[in-house]
Amino acid sequence: MMKEGLIKELQVAKSQFDKSSSCLGEEDSHFKPKEGMYSVTNHVAHAALSIDWFMDGMFNPKGFDLDFESHIKQVMSINSLNEARSLFDKAINNATDILQSKSDEELSKPFVGFSSFQGPRFIILSAITEHTAHHRGALTVYSRLLGKAPQMPYNM
Repeated sequence: MMKEGLIKELQVAKSQFDKSSSCLGEEDSHFKPKEGMYSVTNHVAHAALSIDWFMDGMFNPKGFDLDFESHIKQVMSINSLNEARSLFDKAINNATDILQSKSDEELSKPFVGFSSFQGPRFIILSAITEHTAHHRGALTVYSRLLGKAPQMPYNM
């Protein structure tokens, strides 16, 4: 079934995200290379909340919530890396539960898109993976700027 592959994709994305950012600790929560950039915590929180956003948009008959200003405010309200990691874990678990509850037929139906981003619901998982990888990469750079060596994420 399709959903098993999609769930595996989520698990791999989580494993890679966790490994590559595992060298960062609570003491690094507020680090950002310069003012106006996301902090370590902001990157993790944004990645987590975006998973929820993608999953909601996947099945919401109204489509995706495009109130990005409120999304950014929510991200900026989180001040602890541990809290952000907890949100990330919850988002992955929630996404897994949602996928478990759907049939391949439901996952193949089109979602209400925005801009040129349209297609069957299951392609949202690729967007989640790509978006998570983007923030995983930023956190890797932050780790190196802090003098830390991130783990190689690709060995499972």
